[in-house]
Amino acid sequence: MKKKTLVLGASDNPSRYSYLAIKNLREHGHEVVAIGNKTGQAADVSILKDHPKIAHLDTVTLYLNANNQKQYYNYILSLQPKRIIFNPGAENNELATLAEKAGIKAQNACTLVLLATGQY
Repeated sequence: MKKKTLVLGASDNPSRYSYLAIKNLREHGHEVVAIGNKTGQAADVSILKDHPKIAHLDTVTLYLNANNQKQYYNYILSLQPKRIIFNPGAENNELATLAEKAGIKAQNACTLVLLATGQY
């Protein structure tokens, strides 16, 4: 099942984990929206700076530390994804609690590992 995914903290640097996640998500056939602090390109996905409305969003996968996530709380929750993946270094109990209260699954995991093991 293909899952529309928002990669928050996207980078156009091929050595960054967010770039690798975008590339792997696309290789697995998932639709990806990427948001970063500057525009660019990651694999075949354009990186946006704005906050687009995204319908039918399954997953938000975070590549920002907890402090840098604060500015996105309302945006993430407004998208009503089914889950939020907090990748290593992005763990955030405050946002996880807000998500759970909104009926969104919060998961401390690695997107790359989930994809590689067929658990995404």
